[in-house]
Amino acid sequence: MTFPYLDETDELNETTRNEAADGSFIALPDGVTHYELGGPADGSPVVLAHGFSGPYFIFDTTFEFLTKSGFRVLRYDLFGRGYSDRPHTDYNIHLFVRQLKELMDAFEMNPVNLVGLSMGGAISAAFIDQYPQYVARHILIDPTGGKRVVVPPFIEALKIPLFGELAFGLFGSAGMLKGIAADMFNPEIVEHFQKQYKTQMRFKGFKRAILSTIRSGMLESFYETYVRVGELKKPTLLFWGRHDKTVPFDHSEFVRRAIPHAQFHVIENCGHIPHYEKPEVVNPILLEFLSK
Repeated sequence: MTFPYLDETDELNETTRNEAADGSFIALPDGVTHYELGGPADGSPVVLAHGFSGPYFIFDTTFEFLTKSGFRVLRYDLFGRGYSDRPHTDYNIHLFVRQLKELMDAFEMNPVNLVGLSMGGAISAAFIDQYPQYVARHILIDPTGGKRVVVPPFIEALKIPLFGELAFGLFGSAGMLKGIAADMFNPEIVEHFQKQYKTQMRFKGFKRAILSTIRSGMLESFYETYVRVGELKKPTLLFWGRHDKTVPFDHSEFVRRAIPHAQFHVIENCGHIPHYEKPEVVNPILLEFLSK
């Protein structure tokens, strides 16, 4: 029986997607995936993988910048987020790697420049570990997995069966929105971000997917995976916001140790999503790296 989260009022189906979403949809074996593909067909391909809960709108400025710069860019919603399906399954690294592989195969994008934000960094690393031939360059933005993400006691308690469902149902929405505010250094952009973020929360299955993601080890260490990826010596670009409270700055030491050849850029006066908060700083660095 599915736990009844009372603020999840809408079914996610063809009708509600067409009414609410931009972009396009593709049916993959695990469910429908929401995506946007833009830029010239002959442009160098870039794939953008977002993080723990913020769907593909988090790459709005990056997507616009790269497509206008002549790249062929694919962004998508991970399962359980945005307008992608919320399948009844374990939301673990295998699901997310499989989704990315099937999406890239569907559009015959290989090799690509792969960008992983936050949890998307762990996903991108695990993907390269399994399918190294699919990726030419690797870009990491405040990635998880260098070491275990230490979460507040309340989040840790969500792993307890039944208690997690009940507590998440009562306090989860407010807590997640509050957590978004902590992601950002600049308070002026928080309200706009929260408004975009809240849309996905009304669709049934969102909290179930988030809870499963926590319970399936997606916030644990992927250090050994990063080490194996580092040994491949693929050109790698690493960004980190100096004031990141979600994946603290000291985690960057572990990723750099695993991938010592990575080109590292610290973004000052910035939180967890530097490409979103400081596109005027991040985009020129990204363009130079991708244009080499």
